[in-house]
Amino acid sequence: MSEPLLIVKKLFCERDDRVLFDQLSFDVSAGDVVQIEGQNGSGKTTLLRILGALSRHYEGEIYWKGESIHDDSLAYRNDLLYLGHQPGVKAVLTPEENLRWFMALHPSLDVGQICHALSEVGLRGFEDVPCHMLSAGQNRRVGLARLYLSQALLWILDEPFTAIDKQGVAAQEALLLAHAERGGAVILTTHHELNLGQFVRRVNLDKQVGTK
Repeated sequence: MSEPLLIVKKLFCERDDRVLFDQLSFDVSAGDVVQIEGQNGSGKTTLLRILGALSRHYEGEIYWKGESIHDDSLAYRNDLLYLGHQPGVKAVLTPEENLRWFMALHPSLDVGQICHALSEVGLRGFEDVPCHMLSAGQNRRVGLARLYLSQALLWILDEPFTAIDKQGVAAQEALLLAHAERGGAVILTTHHELNLGQFVRRVNLDKQVGTK
């Protein structure tokens, strides 16, 4: 049996003098889709930001391929795609320009795949429309188009189905499943009932200190 890609050991985090989670431990292996569950305020987004190396306001250890994510942060970030709760697009840019900006940060990616990615998320014909003229759902799709371009092994996604219709949700579920089947891993939060069968593992923060 192969070693886990990500190991989380005894995480402790508090916010505004309230403990969000304590002694939180779990691991993520290739092929896993891990859903972080919990009531509002339980620390789901906080945990994703910690796992995405965007916050160091915690105690405990996080290892990626056996190395601390802070000891070898560049290698970890190269293997990581983090999509936050907001779409993460620049309103003055078009969908194509937003993706070109994203790909400029990852020179190994194929710029020629941008049109394909936008088509996959239902934005064919909107490539040159400024994002401030698009709907909330369309802006979310611009952000999600990065999933079709990224070569990252680990995807961390905060509410990726927000403002997406049923057809779009089904397409994204298929994409998550395909990523897992290729040996990738996904950690996400969502209020949507995932239709991924045995691929989904769950970590419930309501069982942690501070959310009971």
